[in-house]
Amino acid sequence: MTVLLKEAFDKASVLSEELQDELAEEVIADIEAESCWDQTFKDTQDELAKMADKALKNFEEGKFKQLGFDQL
Repeated sequence: MTVLLKEAFDKASVLSEELQDELAEEVIADIEAESCWDQTFKDTQDELAKMADKALKNFEEGKFKQLGFDQL
């Protein structure tokens, strides 16, 4: 466990049980969501690589239009 995470848990330990449980639920949900994203990216690496190759090819062939943020 990192020093910062231990500090966070130490500070959380003085909260009421209700607040500790709410915090725990949020931390667990964040960890599960991060794990889900990791798996999603892992499962789609080939597809993402093909899309990146196509975008680079289009760029190199001049088949792109530069847009500003207000045009996206």
